[in-house]
Amino acid sequence: MKIAFFGECMVELSGQPLQRTFGGDTLNTALYLSRLGISRDLAVSYATALGVDNISLDMMESWQAECIDTSLVRKVTNKLPGLYLVETEPSGERHFHYWRNDSAAKFYFSALSSPLEQAIDEHRFDALYISGISLAILAEEAKAVLITLLDKHICNGGKVLFNNNFRPQLWTSKQAQYWYSQVLPFVDIALITENDDRKVWGNTDITERCQRFGCHEVVILRGSEPCKVATDLQSPETDTFYIAANQVDKVIDTCAAGDSFAAGYLAGRLSGGSAATAAELGHHLASIVIQYPGAIIPPEAMKELM
Repeated sequence: MKIAFFGECMVELSGQPLQRTFGGDTLNTALYLSRLGISRDLAVSYATALGVDNISLDMMESWQAECIDTSLVRKVTNKLPGLYLVETEPSGERHFHYWRNDSAAKFYFSALSSPLEQAIDEHRFDALYISGISLAILAEEAKAVLITLLDKHICNGGKVLFNNNFRPQLWTSKQAQYWYSQVLPFVDIALITENDDRKVWGNTDITERCQRFGCHEVVILRGSEPCKVATDLQSPETDTFYIAANQVDKVIDTCAAGDSFAAGYLAGRLSGGSAATAAELGHHLASIVIQYPGAIIPPEAMKELM
């Protein structure tokens, strides 16, 4: 199965002393899914825009080293990747400071036809993954282009995978509500972080809303609490259950916990596993990731899952 991700990868500065790495919600999930997918017949591509500078080149080479296809990357000559600084508390909680207003990724759909649009036209992918951040970084016209792509993709028989990641620095909850409402009718699997959902929709029923919009499956991430999974939302035989998270003695950094869970869950589901087994894999991977600093852990740390 071929899965395309659309989003933004940024330069990450973190640690003491500061070290330069890279990260971004969709890229984190794409990378972990690529690692897990090697033994599960899953192929991952990443669609974004980068500059033509050495940092952008380093990014692409690092993705290729992780077996991520970069043919959907668009080069923008006068732009650079975004930048963020991570401050981590002793508890593992982190705070982000962003410099991304003019990042290359925001201009992915600015030209006449992007590599992702061409790929969708040619039916080259089985699944397309986006997040709330994928939408938030785009201008209104580009958001509409992405929605059109989702429509075309499902008409071609493809699956749409959506993560609700919400960043209030990028847009308001009212704006997010509107665009999430445009996306959800196309979504096969929704990965919803409960805290982010409350910031957008308030204290309302997530499963009922996803069902009403037309989603087929929803996974609600609740931190260290058991995740809630609801499958077959559009049939009379909807199945709802909870899967406990793996307990960790010492949390080092919660960065990419949700992103890695998403990768584990999708690795299980897209390779034909049950939702319960997929959720267990997601929890297992996330429990490993939060014991390391930064968004991306060494491959050998998760070797038992690969």
